[in-house]
Formats: sequence, C-alpha cells, structure tokens
Amino acid sequence: MTSLAPLLVAVPLASAAVLLLLGRAADRWGHWLGVLASAASFVIGALLLIELLGRDAADRGIGVHLFDWISVGRFSLAAGLQIDPLSLTFVLLVTFVGTLIHIYSVAYMAHDDSRRRFFAYLNLFIAAMLILVLADSYLLLFVGWEGVGLASYLLIGFWNQRPEYAAAAKKAFVANRIGDIGLLVAMGLLFSQLGSLDFHTVNAGVGSGAVSTGMLTAIGLMLLLAACGKSAQFPLQSWLGDAMAGPTPVSALIHAATMVTAGVYLIVRSAPVFEGAPTAQLIVTIIGAITLVLGAIIGCAKDDIKKALAASTMSQIGYMVLAAGLGPIGYAFAIFHLVTHGFFKAGMFLGAGSVMHGMDDTTDMRHFGALRTSMVITWATFGLGWLAILGVPPFSGFWSKDKIIESAFVVPEGAGEWRAWVFGIVALVGAGITAFYMSRMFFMTFHGKARWTDNKAQASAERPLRHPHESPWLMTVPMIILAIGSLGLGFVLQLGGGFTTWLEPVTGHVEHHEPVLSVPVIQIATLVAVAIGLVLAWRQYGALPVPTTAPKGSVLTRAARVDMYQDTVNDALLVQPGQYLTRSLVYGDRSVVDGAFTGLGKLTVGIGQVLRKLQSGYARQYAATMLIGLVVLAVVVLAPRI
Repeated sequence: MTSLAPLLVAVPLASAAVLLLLGRAADRWGHWLGVLASAASFVIGALLLIELLGRDAADRGIGVHLFDWISVGRFSLAAGLQIDPLSLTFVLLVTFVGTLIHIYSVAYMAHDDSRRRFFAYLNLFIAAMLILVLADSYLLLFVGWEGVGLASYLLIGFWNQRPEYAAAAKKAFVANRIGDIGLLVAMGLLFSQLGSLDFHTVNAGVGSGAVSTGMLTAIGLMLLLAACGKSAQFPLQSWLGDAMAGPTPVSALIHAATMVTAGVYLIVRSAPVFEGAPTAQLIVTIIGAITLVLGAIIGCAKDDIKKALAASTMSQIGYMVLAAGLGPIGYAFAIFHLVTHGFFKAGMFLGAGSVMHGMDDTTDMRHFGALRTSMVITWATFGLGWLAILGVPPFSGFWSKDKIIESAFVVPEGAGEWRAWVFGIVALVGAGITAFYMSRMFFMTFHGKARWTDNKAQASAERPLRHPHESPWLMTVPMIILAIGSLGLGFVLQLGGGFTTWLEPVTGHVEHHEPVLSVPVIQIATLVAVAIGLVLAWRQYGALPVPTTAPKGSVLTRAARVDMYQDTVNDALLVQPGQYLTRSLVYGDRSVVDGAFTGLGKLTVGIGQVLRKLQSGYARQYAATMLIGLVVLAVVVLAPRI
C-alpha cells in the first residue's frame, strides 16, 4: 500500500492543475472533479491506515523515497514522504473533513461564476497541506508550508473585487511571512549544526547531544515563531479574524483541519528539539496560555458569527499549543484535541454558512434570533458542535479538552509546582469563558425572539426583512456527518487509551503522572466552570431581549471588539517604523547614492559647458588665445632669471 502514498499529494495537485489550465471548459463539471480528488486522497489514506494497523507499533514508521532532490558536494537531500501515526492522522483529518467541505461547497458556491477556480484552489490547499504533514525533512515541509500560505492567500481573497477582502488576504500573507522567517532561520541553524534537514538525522543528532542547549533554545524559539504565524498565536494572531473575508467553506477548511493546525504539527514533530531546550518549551506553554485566554475574551465581544468562531479557533489552538508545550505528557492530547476540534469546529463553520445562506449573507448575530424553528437541521448540528466545544460529556470535546486541562495540572519533570497551578488554572478559566461566548453565540443565533421579520410592511433598520430557510441537502449532509463526529468521535478514539497508544511510536510512551489536584476534582471544577459560563450566557442572551445594536460596553469589551488593539500595536511597532525606515532609505538613495552620481554628471556637464566656449570658430579669438598662451609661457620661463 505504501506505493500509493505519492498519490495522496499527486491526485489533488493534478486536479488543481486541470481545473486551472482547462479554464471555462471545465465549468460544468470541475467542482465534481475537485470533490473526487479530495475523496480519492482520503481513500488512499484509509488504505495506508489499514497497512499501519497491521504492523507492530515499532514498525509503524515508513519512509517513501520520491526522488533525489539536492546534491551539492557532500550535501545530499532526497525528497520523500514519512508515513507514521502522526502524519497519517493529519492525512485522514485533512482529506475527510476537506472532502465534506468540498461537497458542501458544491451547493454553497453554486451561483458563483468562478466556482471552478474556487475548487482548484481548494485542491491546491489540500495538496499543500498533505506535503506539509507527509514531508520527511524540514525543507520539504517548508515547500508545503509555503504552498498552504499561497493557497490561503488565494482563497481568503477569492472575492478580491472588494478592496477590504483583498487587504485581508494580504494581511494574512504578510503575517505568515513573518512566521516563515522563523522557520527559515531554524532550518539554517539546524543545517549549520548537523549538516542535514531530514527529521531522522536531526532527531538523532539532537538526541546524541551534538547540539548545545543554547542553540536548541534558539532553534526552538524560531520554530515557535513559525508556529505562531501559521496557527495565529500571540503575537501574530491579528490576521485570523480578517481571514473571514473568504467564502465560508474556506473559513471551515483553514480554521478546522488544515492551516491553523500546521503550527501544532510543527511543534509536536520537532519534539526532540523542544525537549532539549526547556526554556523554549516553557515559552511555548506560555504562548498557548496567553492565546487561549486572549481568543476567548475576544470571542465574548464579537457580533459577527464568523469572527466569533475565528476567535474560538484561536483559543482552541491555544489549548493545543499549551499541551504541546507541556512535553511528552501533552503531545498526544494536543493532537487528540486537534482531531476532535477539526470535526466540531468545521461543523459550526458550515452551520454559520448555512445560517448566512438562509439569511441573505448576514453575519451580524444581533439580527438573528429564533432560527431554530426555520433551520432545524442547522440548529441541531450546530448545537452538537456547541456542546462538544463546551466539553459537556459525552461529547468529543469532553474527552480531548479536559485531558489537556488535567495535563496542565501536572508538574513537569524538574519544574516547580507553581507551573502546574498557573497553567492549570488558566486552562480551567479558559473553559469557563469558552462556555460563555459559545453559548452567547448559540443563543443569539437560534434562540430568543426574532430580530428580523419576513413581513415587508414591518421591516426596518432594526428588524431587516429576511426569509430564513433550511439549506439544501448537499450542505446539510456534511453538517450532519460532522455533528455525528462531534457527538461520538472523542469517545471512540479514547477507548482503552487507543489514540494515545496509536501515537506512541512518534510521541513516545508516557508514564502516568498525578496532577496536583485529583482527576475527579479537576473534572468537577471544569464542569462547574462550564455550567457557570453557560448560565451567565443564557441569562444575558437567552432569557433577556438582545438589542439589535451593540451597547457601548466596558473598556474590556471595547478592546475585545477591536482584537485587543493588536492592529494598533502592530501598526505602532512594525508598520509605521517600517514606513519611516523605507522613506529614509528612499531619501538616502535619492540624496546620497543617486545624488553623488547625479552631482558628478552635473559637474562633468558644467566643465564641458565652460570648455565649449573656447571653441567659438573665430580666428581672432584663437590668435588672442595663442598670444595669451605665449605671454604666460614667456613669464613662466623668464621670470626665474629676472
């Protein structure tokens, strides 16, 4: 089966090429080719899963050679794929959820004139993400890393006829390029120390002590910078909300199963580097903790349903990064939550798209309300995702997010007990805030009184005219499948510790560690925090009327509405200094560099202007000049003798 591995990437990549090159000739059937390409990759991934499950755990790492890529002097690098439990988990998540999003997009983009091009970009995105997670070296991973960045730029700015959408695409592209600098520097440092960039050689070199702790810390921090850019972690998270400019299926793909999870993958895949650099590992945990709280606070103040979900994604990825920073006790739980999150978050994004489909593309939740009666399937599927992200048992989030909270209360080896208390309490508080803002979203959208009207005579600015209706089956069926995953996937994966055992060949076997609080106490405290958040949200947004215009709010609320002034900070620290530096360089170039050459040219021209006056064409002037010259010569020769 491993001989089929290259087709995982080749099929969607070829589909993207066909759809782009054939142009309008593929308009009538191109979207179905895109669906089949993604589905074919999932089938191949499933066959590879069967292959790995039939092997002993120690033999579940397979290298597939593709071609000799770079050979310069003693340096040789082959392009190859690494099939192991970690990479295959991502393959199955990306292709399965991606295929459902493709199917949903057939109906969602039905009236778009550029639907064929949209599916080409989706296939390109899938192919790039598969290269990223299947690469057997940092260099090939970087190819997929950049491919994902390019595809996200094309998809976020798909409707680039609107300037603000084009600006959002550029913002995401630039923010990701900042992170890419970190990955490039990390690769340079690794190569300088080990002379190789393939994972096997790097892990062996790091494990043998060939790289100093200080150098590993520098490499780890650069890898973290890359992860922050791609996974929208503090301080490079400001692009995520603006990325909602893309069509809703793009939001589901980017925020659920692909792009934003790449940073978590990079950290877990680079585990030996971080384990050799405790300082870098601690900073990873701190960044995850900050982001999970920051995203949750921002989500509490957003009235745009897609931007609220984007803030939620930021927060949930923060949980995963926090878990990855905890070391071996958290790696498997970070990936576990990543998988369950892929299902319930994709389901909620598609649910948001369904609401928009039935509400004339409105995203303002203050103009929703009472949609449960008009959109029953959307309400039910979104509700299952809502319960999953809250961590209500037995939904999938309970089995994955709660494990991260429990791990946060464990004292890492060689660390002080204070770390367990700090990170554990942060994770616990984050669960309560998550319950509040997700319940706020659910109640504002589907419950309470309708803040719209289907009566033209009663329509007004506060109650716009809408005709909500359920979406077609091509949209609801993927939502139902994802909702089923939100309900039972976590329970299935954790049976007998199955998922953590599955990842052990990559993440290693971890002995059981007791947290500073007993597990039942942590579980009860988490459920209490969730219940408090839910009740507060119901009291404010379910039981009481929701105003159709946002109130002024507190200082924190106003800050959260503008993403905690992150754009303002970026503008002050990066944009304006960059502009001043650019203007200074332009001035210096014009005044000093160009000025020197321009001045020399002007001097030469001036000398020429003076000399040309000596060539007047008059014989008397030439005779006078000769006479003057003769007199000067006589003076020079005879003066010393007088």
